[in-house]
Amino acid sequence: MKSKKYYELYNKIKSDIYLGVYKAGEKLPSKRNMASLQGVSQITVLTAYEMLEAEGFIAPKERSGYFVLKVTPPNVHYKHIDKLSEETPAISEHFEYSLWFKTVRKVISEKDKELFIKAPSEGCAVLRNAIANYLVRYRDIAVSPKNVIIGSGAEQLYENVVKLLGRDKVIGVENPCYSQIIKVYEEEGAKTLALEMGENGIKSAELKKPFQILHVTPYSSYPSGVTATLEKRREYALWAKESGGYIVEDDYKSEFFTDKYHYKTLKAISPENVIYINTFSQSLSPSMRVGYMILPDNLLSIYKERLGGFSCSVPVLEQYCLAEFINSGSFERHLNREKRKIKRGEA
Repeated sequence: MKSKKYYELYNKIKSDIYLGVYKAGEKLPSKRNMASLQGVSQITVLTAYEMLEAEGFIAPKERSGYFVLKVTPPNVHYKHIDKLSEETPAISEHFEYSLWFKTVRKVISEKDKELFIKAPSEGCAVLRNAIANYLVRYRDIAVSPKNVIIGSGAEQLYENVVKLLGRDKVIGVENPCYSQIIKVYEEEGAKTLALEMGENGIKSAELKKPFQILHVTPYSSYPSGVTATLEKRREYALWAKESGGYIVEDDYKSEFFTDKYHYKTLKAISPENVIYINTFSQSLSPSMRVGYMILPDNLLSIYKERLGGFSCSVPVLEQYCLAEFINSGSFERHLNREKRKIKRGEA
């Protein structure tokens, strides 16, 4: 996958900073000079500089340009290599990073004390409100912000499921499933039970096995790619109602559904029995370590009792920026663009 020019320049300058080509306190070349040196446009340079600024590598000084800040290099043994690798991690090629960094600048310029206040364990109200409103508009999930819990990615939220519901519970998981699901649950002390998959989801006979929590990825389950039919999702909901158990709906990818009909989540079908989990690592970028879970009303008091004393692990700035990105409509426009590209076979 070919990287955008501004992303390539961003990585080059970041590498040069780590290697000491640009030292702390030193002024970077002007946009015009850097553009001439690298054979790119000044807009490309500006975008790369803004990305570096947002990540704390450089800082602007009024009418003076951009200056390098003191940073700690990653844990690399420089004596074994001549330079840092030019390879970059896989990223969402179509995500408009320039728009994200404009959002960061907007939040920093408009917010003051809010960015330095410790977030409650559930996450900042501004992001919980934004997510709740988005889910109503885009996913047809009626949810109150008080039910939204912010966390730093799916794996932390899996841990919270065990802490919330107890290590004595057996968790039924799809077979096959994403390996980290089993790993996290078992490392937290819970037991897992593999449930064989069929063409439309977990086989009906498997739902009769002895478990109290059902963890499913109804849309495009990894690695099988199976999407549970509406009848199968209703079967899952009936299991929860009859057994008194809970369903953990891992909905990491269904925002990109491209079927003619709207994909109905388990949370929309059976809100009182489903703990809904989603993240922004698929929809925005793998580096976006922000996720959320939606708890039923009957679990809120238990959450406060067992997890209310822990700090939210997502930085406040990131929460405010993501909230602004959602509230401005940028997130939904991004999803709609991606879905159109998927339909055309471009993504």
